[in-house]
Amino acid sequence: MKVIDHIKNSNDTQFSYEIIPPLRGKGIKIVLDMVESLKKFNPPFIDVTSHASTVSLNKHGKKTKKKKRPGTISICGIIQNRFNIDTVAHLACNGFTKEETEDALIELSFLGIENILAISGDGNPKKVLNNGKTINSNSLELVHQIQNLKNGKYLTDIANSSSIEMCTGIGVYPENHFYSNNFEKEISIIKQKIEAGAEYAVTQMFFDNQKYFDFLEKCRKENITIPIIPGIKILDKPKQIDSLEEIFHISLPDELKNEAKENIEYIDQIGANWAIRQSEELINAGVPVIHYYLMNDTSCMLNILNYFYK
Repeated sequence: MKVIDHIKNSNDTQFSYEIIPPLRGKGIKIVLDMVESLKKFNPPFIDVTSHASTVSLNKHGKKTKKKKRPGTISICGIIQNRFNIDTVAHLACNGFTKEETEDALIELSFLGIENILAISGDGNPKKVLNNGKTINSNSLELVHQIQNLKNGKYLTDIANSSSIEMCTGIGVYPENHFYSNNFEKEISIIKQKIEAGAEYAVTQMFFDNQKYFDFLEKCRKENITIPIIPGIKILDKPKQIDSLEEIFHISLPDELKNEAKENIEYIDQIGANWAIRQSEELINAGVPVIHYYLMNDTSCMLNILNYFYK
């Protein structure tokens, strides 16, 4: 089922999750165990992140290119077809050619996966690669490519081509996108993505619900009517007090930071309680879905789920 249909068909707030593929060389057991533990709470869908290849030098000075975390498509297929939980595959424009993107969309379609989150990803995009292949220079172009395939339009002309069924989501930033820091520009880009085919949005993680509510109100005033799913991360490790702000360009409330620093040995409990408070307020506000960024650690999440499903 498509994300947009999960939202339309439910009157209650649902909980969805984001997981990441294991590091190269690590087994898939951690992913299977996570999904198994979440399954009994009937998640509407689970997102699986995508990571571009990186270039490094070996001991002989030769460049090698490989993904640090491969497996997005296969993990989506396992979750979708073994656990019968709908999945959302992340597709990034940075680090992937249009040809690779088209192949990925075809494979996902063959697996019965109907949901894509179109994102920019890490790195600096180039319009044309040395081998003549092209990439999407931004996530708007990626949304256009997905929409083209939904209309049966491939990169090369194919007679009697088949279309693919995909629900396209996009990422949005309640605290402004770190590349532009210009709300008006971001609103314009969101509108363009919707016109290109985006059907819903998921926010970057935030720890202050008011930032989400303010962002949602501004979007609605600009006639942006697609569902905007709030994203939450549980603060559960000491290093995250600083690293989350630095890596994701977000801000943690002083109240949360001070309490965590003063009681560092209980940071997971403090983070879980904060996430529960956030979740309760969002549920009372009637949001259709709350999306939790798990980073492959479900221990605190399961405590939160047991709280809500007791």
